[in-house]
Amino acid sequence: MLNELSTQMADAVDAVAASVVQVQGRRRPASGLVYADGVVLTTMRAIGSDDGLRVRRHDGTVLSAELAGWDPTTSLAVLRVADLGLAPLKPSSATPRVGNLVMAVARSWSNSVTASAGIISVIGGPLPMGRRRAIDQVIRTTAPMHDGFSGGAFIDSTGGLLGVTTSTTIRGTAVVIPVGIAWTAAQQVLEHGQARRGYLGVMGQSVALSESQAATCGRDSALLVVGVAAASAAASAGVLVGDIVLGLDDTSTASPEDLLDLLATQHVGRQATLKVLRGSTAVDLPVTIGERPAR
Repeated sequence: MLNELSTQMADAVDAVAASVVQVQGRRRPASGLVYADGVVLTTMRAIGSDDGLRVRRHDGTVLSAELAGWDPTTSLAVLRVADLGLAPLKPSSATPRVGNLVMAVARSWSNSVTASAGIISVIGGPLPMGRRRAIDQVIRTTAPMHDGFSGGAFIDSTGGLLGVTTSTTIRGTAVVIPVGIAWTAAQQVLEHGQARRGYLGVMGQSVALSESQAATCGRDSALLVVGVAAASAAASAGVLVGDIVLGLDDTSTASPEDLLDLLATQHVGRQATLKVLRGSTAVDLPVTIGERPAR
């Protein structure tokens, strides 16, 4: 059984190896992932600056690269590479779980494939990344990584992509950006030059509803508004401190994390309906999704 697992893991590395490239922009090369035809996703730490960028394929071919843009929240950078000719990596169809066996795959300084194995130790967040910036969710793993793993692939035992490896560690465990967040950031950078995330400007906390409130909305808990940012989408919509947010359109929210997850999928500028409980009265507030400040 161990031999079968060993073979399966080696096959998984082989399956993704060609789509993990070496990124040359710093004194020491790092790694990058093929996101789409002619597009590589890596980290700003990997490239260092936007001058003299190059990508080295698995066959040794070195190609010039251009910085298309980057996301200041995740520090992921998108490179355009003409004539790359490599297949994009495919996100895993499985939901990552704490305890899953996983691997990190990268390119060494000599462009050889390098891999390490471990388990998912924590799935959590948000992870603060500076003033008013946070990655909504991160994965932490026991898989050991050196500096060259920054921008590499984090895969499951079948070769499905779970995330992008970084050089960040927390209490000795490496931090990985989940593929859903990374792929969304890459798409938005390609469309807008930077990642754009939905934002309302609501500060809140989970709260248990009273019997009368629960009877009105058919639930036991929701999101109490404890602050509204000035000149924000929520302020323009008329949200008040003390309102209880029940949901956005047809999706319910019961915690700040619920609202963050929901807004991460919303298009900036989209018209929506914010459902709130004001006292014991349900109110629908038209709102235009704003853009989360970069700073």
